[in-house]
Amino acid sequence: MRVSVSWLREHVDLPADLPTGDLEQALVDLGIEVDSVVDLRQTVTGPLVVGEVLEIEELTGFKKPIRFCRVDVGAANGTGEPQEIVCGARNFAQGDRVVVILPGGVLPGDFHIGARKTYGRNSHGMICSAKELGLGDDHSGIIVLPEDSPAKPGDDARPVVGLDDVVVELEITPDRGYALSVRGLARELSHALGVPFRDPADLPAPGATAEPAYPVEVRDTVGCDRFAARMVRGVDPTAQTPGWMSRRLTVAGVRSISLPVDITNYLMLELGQPMHAFDADRISGPLVVRRAEPGEKLTTLDGVTRTLAAEDMVICDDTGPVSLAAVMGGETSEVVATTTDVLFEAAHWDPAMVGRTARRHKLFSEAAKRWERGVDPALPLVALEKAVRLLTEHAGGTVGDEILDVDHVRPRTPVTLPVDLPSRRVGVAYPPERVVELLEQVGCAVTAGADRLGEDPGETGVATAAGGAVLSVTPPTWRPDLTDPADLVEEVVRLDGYDRVPSVLPTAPPGRGLTAPQQRRRAVARSLAERGYVEVLAHPFVSAELADQLGLPADDPRRPAVRVANPLSEEEPLLRTTLLGPLLGILKRNVGRGQRDVAIYEIGVVFHPRPGVGAPPAMGVDRRPTDEEFARADAVVPAQPRHVAVVLTGELEPAGWWGAGRPAGWADAVETGRTVLAAAGIPADRVTVRAAERAPWHPGRCAELLVDGTAVGYAGELHPTVVATLELPRRTSAMELDLDALPEAPVVSGPAVSTFPPALIDVALVVDESVPAAEVERALAEGAGPLLEDVRLFDVYASEQLGAGRRSLAYKLTFRAPDRTLAGEEAVAARDAAVAEAARRFGATLRGA
Repeated sequence: MRVSVSWLREHVDLPADLPTGDLEQALVDLGIEVDSVVDLRQTVTGPLVVGEVLEIEELTGFKKPIRFCRVDVGAANGTGEPQEIVCGARNFAQGDRVVVILPGGVLPGDFHIGARKTYGRNSHGMICSAKELGLGDDHSGIIVLPEDSPAKPGDDARPVVGLDDVVVELEITPDRGYALSVRGLARELSHALGVPFRDPADLPAPGATAEPAYPVEVRDTVGCDRFAARMVRGVDPTAQTPGWMSRRLTVAGVRSISLPVDITNYLMLELGQPMHAFDADRISGPLVVRRAEPGEKLTTLDGVTRTLAAEDMVICDDTGPVSLAAVMGGETSEVVATTTDVLFEAAHWDPAMVGRTARRHKLFSEAAKRWERGVDPALPLVALEKAVRLLTEHAGGTVGDEILDVDHVRPRTPVTLPVDLPSRRVGVAYPPERVVELLEQVGCAVTAGADRLGEDPGETGVATAAGGAVLSVTPPTWRPDLTDPADLVEEVVRLDGYDRVPSVLPTAPPGRGLTAPQQRRRAVARSLAERGYVEVLAHPFVSAELADQLGLPADDPRRPAVRVANPLSEEEPLLRTTLLGPLLGILKRNVGRGQRDVAIYEIGVVFHPRPGVGAPPAMGVDRRPTDEEFARADAVVPAQPRHVAVVLTGELEPAGWWGAGRPAGWADAVETGRTVLAAAGIPADRVTVRAAERAPWHPGRCAELLVDGTAVGYAGELHPTVVATLELPRRTSAMELDLDALPEAPVVSGPAVSTFPPALIDVALVVDESVPAAEVERALAEGAGPLLEDVRLFDVYASEQLGAGRRSLAYKLTFRAPDRTLAGEEAVAARDAAVAEAARRFGATLRGA
């Protein structure tokens, strides 16, 4: 929100010599984010003057309309002769007074103005728009001064357009909707600086009459709990917006449209009450405020025809919807250049409804921005009174005696506040009198609360109980955000000063570092990065079609998914049950952008629903939930095990002058699984890798990873159908492993290093091709005994000579004794024992024997 300091001064007595830095600090201390404080006197330098357009010549032959103007700038150019200026705007005519910057001037953005030849003519200066002067975002046309402006050609234009002021631009948080108005900001500054405040809404406003200003029926008093209206007849449709109002709107970034519409925008900025002006002659029949019928159409003021939803609130006449309530009016009832009878409407709408409507239609109007943050329901009659006064003062007309006010606003519910709660929560001593004083500054009505133990109020007039004094606090109508004791505590701390709250860091307890799961995750991530994988962070949201794209069977536990109540995208409304879906999407995106060799990984949680567990318990914010409440809530939350997954494609070892490269394959995915388990502290002798079938992997190239006989993950090459469906490169491989399913890592003793030489013996065993190589390796290790130091598979061979369904597995065996040099007979005996065990288990025979 942008607001001028001169406007604030009308309602709060800011010190005349208040530096801009002190003003900014006061707002920051109140918890209001300040984007900028700009002294407009310093934004435009050089000659900026009022000019009167004497002649306009239309230039033709160019891609856009161009005008060559002769402008009277008085004696500002040193000669008194009219200034020749080329301009592309069309919203001014001969005789209009405009704002001109002459050669030598500098506009915001360090834009220097000089004399130059353009479009075949000499141009000496520029006729300025509000955007070029830094007064707002409107660049649709140049600034045309109102007819009642006393400025003459050659006068300094700065005070005329408001460039002699200071403008504050603020970012208002969603919980402080009242600050989206001059009224709210002035009240806040009066608290911060201790100066008087004059409420612009503090004026008498007549109430509802027996005869309404216009027949209106409110059918939904939840979506609209107050609707007020007043009529002004016979206004002058040619009346111009007064200059002071137009300047303030321009500084706030609001485009001047017409006097009735400008009045509604002006009062929205001043009071925080959005309003709407109808052309009463363009309304057919009584007005009805209701929810929209699904599929109804409405053309809004921006010229877009919108299809309405059942939650939208609309204002209708006999022809149908004429306004998208609280968001934007409709074309059929807007004020036009011939409007003489104006119906002003001021209502109070449900913030949640307005917020969802604005997002549904992507219409983030200034009115909707205020409604979804909360508007004072006590303002409609005051806003109407000020609106009809302004309109009749500047455009004549007669104010109707009839006033409509359909009021279903519920009174505010008092909040019970232990008077010592701010001190207990914040750690600063706030005396009871100070708490009451600060809450009354906010506008709260503070009384002695109900005694929890039946005792009488103490001398302070505040009820006392076993837990201390109790206050009954009724928040003001303009603070809908104050609903709980914690909100009141925040107000006490904010107004007393955040700088009084001590900044004390808690002492870290000794001997506490990363938890075991955290250490494991870091070790896994480090090991994957060292192998060349790049970490990615994927959104956890997936589409309903992903399970089919991955080929998951109907009974697969990864099919049921949790649906997000308010998803970011309706195309991806589910939470992932496997990391592979989002990870493969990232792979596809990178391949599509020219990355041929990709190896990525992610460590994250997946979500598995718990059907039939019911709803979570309702928990307030007034206390810490009990362990039982935590347990009941946690039982409803989806199971969220932490997984690690990798995806790789392309060349693992690049080709070059040194030779051919090596493409990544299923074996690399399996080996990555082993690497992860090793990094997680799982000894190799507890890990088993065996062939398996599981979607989305290729049934003949899928391995199951087991720890102590329990499956913890799968790795291998993706199924060709999955690869084709997701448009991935051929032979794409992947691995996914459940980190939470791994047992705790055992304490590993340091290995004893022998200084004696090893004995190396190779064996080639012929076994049935269905026998896993890892099982044969395990049999060799167990049969060889303690002298075996290492066993490694180095060759797999199959041929007709071995027989159908048979293959040869060649292993390199390393034998070593810790205390002596092995004799050849000892090594051979250990080898024979290893082969014998493999023969006993799998019928293995020595190749060539």
